[in-house]
Amino acid sequence: MDPMLNIAVRAARAAGDIIVRAMDRVDLLNISLKSRNDFVSDVDRQAEHEIVGILRKAYPGHAVLGEEHGEQGPAGSDHVWVIDPLDGTTNFLHGFPQFSVSIGQFYRGRIERGVVYDPLRQELFVAQRGAGATLNNRRIRVTRQKGLHGALLGTGIPFKDQSYIDPYLAMLKSLLRDAAGIRRAGSAALDLAYVACGRLDGFWEIGLQRWDMAAGVLLVLEAGGLVSDLEGGDKYFDTGSIVCANPKLHAPMLELIAPHLTDPLRGRPTV
Repeated sequence: MDPMLNIAVRAARAAGDIIVRAMDRVDLLNISLKSRNDFVSDVDRQAEHEIVGILRKAYPGHAVLGEEHGEQGPAGSDHVWVIDPLDGTTNFLHGFPQFSVSIGQFYRGRIERGVVYDPLRQELFVAQRGAGATLNNRRIRVTRQKGLHGALLGTGIPFKDQSYIDPYLAMLKSLLRDAAGIRRAGSAALDLAYVACGRLDGFWEIGLQRWDMAAGVLLVLEAGGLVSDLEGGDKYFDTGSIVCANPKLHAPMLELIAPHLTDPLRGRPTV
């Protein structure tokens, strides 16, 4: 395996161990509210500290952008690691078994490596640009689903910024008419990994951060899928809104989403 991926895998597994060990003492954790419906615990901080320590020891010249502590390391570095130490904190705090560790590595602004680790199932999703995507060392591909009829989609409800709730619900209604089902599990990193390995045919969400989706985006792309913003462009890291699916399903999803886009969702200022 590529040396940088080896380090990322080591960091993800170490963080996963911290998370699993804390599951039986959630009631003893210090939990604080970062913003509306956005929680952080001792476990998030400890897991991020562990990841950053491993990455910085191996690559002291690289920068690290973490959800809990912001950017660390040399300013202007060509290499930036983007990490979410516990994607699905609310799930974890409630004992709902759907959360993950996400680590993405950017070089000069382009995502090059990605790891998503589910510590409960011990499922390790890994991708490297140009080298494909794997789940526990086996190659994965997106599905061959040809349209929305019979498709299983994933999504995330915009619970932090509820100004998007009305257009989101309109999108949900449009997509729900034809899809076989829509799942909202609570970890965007795992949702993207599930698209990559074929457990979901497609996924969309509004209001994500770069660390939520960096590794997952590369997994989908390297598994043969398409990734875009809500308008079909490549500004998903900037807008925080994403649509991904296999190549035959992506366009039909965008077509049903398009009528419900507001100017803020297009990245345009309101007057």
